[in-house]
Amino acid sequence: MSQHRSLRSAGTTTAKRNVLKRFERVALLKSRTQWKDGDRVTGLRKTRPAE
Repeated sequence: MSQHRSLRSAGTTTAKRNVLKRFERVALLKSRTQWKDGDRVTGLRKTRPAE
């Protein structure tokens, strides 16, 4: 039985994501020096992915 096209390796479809995970947003804010240690991780500001 063969595998359906939509179920094949997800690694081949690497589209640019416009939504970041929380840890990615914190890392991006740290690199932009907009994050201080001790800041809350809930209610983060909106960020665009690094290009």
